[in-house]
Amino acid sequence: MSALETEIDELWDRKQTGEIDAETAGEDAYATLDAFLDALEEGEVRAAEKRGGEWEANEWVKQGILLNFGLREIGQYEHGGVTYNDVLPLADASDYGARGSRNTPDGTVVRRGANIGSDCILMSPAFVNIGARVGDGTLVDSCDTVGSCAQICDNVKLGANTLIGGVLEPVEDAPVIVEDNVSLGAGCRVTSGFVVGENSVVGENTLLTPRIPVYDLVEEEVIYGELPADRRAFTRFVESSISDHDLFDGGAYKPAVVATDLETETLEATEREDALRE
Repeated sequence: MSALETEIDELWDRKQTGEIDAETAGEDAYATLDAFLDALEEGEVRAAEKRGGEWEANEWVKQGILLNFGLREIGQYEHGGVTYNDVLPLADASDYGARGSRNTPDGTVVRRGANIGSDCILMSPAFVNIGARVGDGTLVDSCDTVGSCAQICDNVKLGANTLIGGVLEPVEDAPVIVEDNVSLGAGCRVTSGFVVGENSVVGENTLLTPRIPVYDLVEEEVIYGELPADRRAFTRFVESSISDHDLFDGGAYKPAVVATDLETETLEATEREDALRE
């Protein structure tokens, strides 16, 4: 256990027992919280990590983020000539260019405590929340939201109007994971700790959540909460258990996700997109 983790654990216990709150937190508490946010931004700590081939959430990191809300008062900040009110300022983006990353103006918002990698593109308007990671070479397109603690790995493409859910509102057990080289089409929604396996290509407007089944035609099984690696996925509708209800005529259907092998044409299309970014 690192010194920072120990300090966060101790601060969490004090907050839970009522020993400390936003009115009584002193300089030592804020120094710990600021060091924690710095470590998040530098990628030294992460909300989830892959261990032994499986993703595991770091509960103490989520606690550190919650402490940053529970132990801070709302303050006024200036950004782009606008006064806004929050418990945290926005992230300092002044070094993005030095690492080859771009964030376009008038609406690209990265909150303090988010980790932005090298050679990223953040198109406006887009929002990256506290604790999230945007990996090297990743594209966050216009109207995208990357929720709190979401782990977007390297060389990922988030199509326009994509929503990546967070862990804080409501509080979830684990963050969303999008592994390396994934392409999410425009309008996709990934929520509630869903894991998108590496190299997968997901069609536009696909909803990936643990409550919707994934029909994996490669392994011929139905799974929940994850899309295996190297898949092409898209939405289809399957018959619902309420098909025979008296309130409507005809069958009733519910959404599902179908996953197949990647096709050569699909890979060629994503390669053409890569060429446009070089």
